[in-house]
Amino acid sequence: MKPSSFIIYFILLILPKILLAQYEFSGYADNKNWSGDIYLSLIEDYRQLSGIYPEQIIQKTVSDSTGYFSFSGDNLPLQNHMYRIHTEGCSGQTEKQIHFNGVCPDSKEILFIATNTDTITLPFSFDNEMFCTIISTNEKSNAFIKVDSIIDEMRFAFASYRSTTNRKINTKKWVTTLQQFAIHQNEPLIELYVHTFLSDKANNLYPYYLEDLQKNTYYNQLLKRLQERYPNSTYTNQYEAELASDKFLINSKVTSSKTIWLWIVILLLICSIVLNIFQYQKRLKNKNLLRKTIEKSLTQQEQKVLDLILEDKTNKEIASIMFVSISTIKTHINNLYKKLNVRSRVEVKSLYIKQ
Repeated sequence: MKPSSFIIYFILLILPKILLAQYEFSGYADNKNWSGDIYLSLIEDYRQLSGIYPEQIIQKTVSDSTGYFSFSGDNLPLQNHMYRIHTEGCSGQTEKQIHFNGVCPDSKEILFIATNTDTITLPFSFDNEMFCTIISTNEKSNAFIKVDSIIDEMRFAFASYRSTTNRKINTKKWVTTLQQFAIHQNEPLIELYVHTFLSDKANNLYPYYLEDLQKNTYYNQLLKRLQERYPNSTYTNQYEAELASDKFLINSKVTSSKTIWLWIVILLLICSIVLNIFQYQKRLKNKNLLRKTIEKSLTQQEQKVLDLILEDKTNKEIASIMFVSISTIKTHINNLYKKLNVRSRVEVKSLYIKQ
């Protein structure tokens, strides 16, 4: 075969694959409870994994009469990136006020990893729950769901015994479990997802993270893995900057030749901390305001059930107190979960724990 003929043959062989290299993210939405637009977001700031951020949205669609929706195209990055599909039920009049700082109490979302060539399906799971299951050609796509499952187990374990001793003993175990799971996935973005949770300043695990950062080489190794897999990416650059900032925060020893720069950086850090505290308090205030708004929509029976749940009453005890059947109590609880946008008693109680 002549060289020119071989080249033409090779081009014809790979051309269809190039032309067909596109993504398709599809699934089903619960039209009964979520009838609004459905959005696809590309997440480049891993501190904005959850919430409503218009600057992240790259596509918008609506579901058909069966609840089916689909996003497709060939304009996404070729490497793995973090994505979110979400829908929300806020009205246009209150949307801007409610979505302050990305907070939205009336939303449903799912996070996943994907590339420009992946096919992802989001079918209904048990009880027609949406955005709970991922079927994908990319084996890394459902890793965030698995991480969330481990975090839920950890929260349940801590909630069962809320003693300081229990937290001290088990914190290292759970942190190690999360990090080791992420490492074994051979995908730094999954490790970054775990790190985002552990290093969140609003998280009770944050003090442990700072202590661990002083003696554990894991965090430097994660930076190397990010630099190798995603050089010069926003993920890598953001992590590198935050890691340096956190190390500086816990490192009190500097040389005298850097004294002037030390005070400049300390001043910047103080400003940053004050700003973070202010933003956190504001978010907490908004959270409480939104919670009170949601509580106004509860029926008298649902409010009674909520009060009894907060008193750690079982379904049987609640039914006895309210003189109704257990099935009726379960119906009230399901309605309560939907209005509070939670999935368990632990999450209900977490809404009322003083931060």
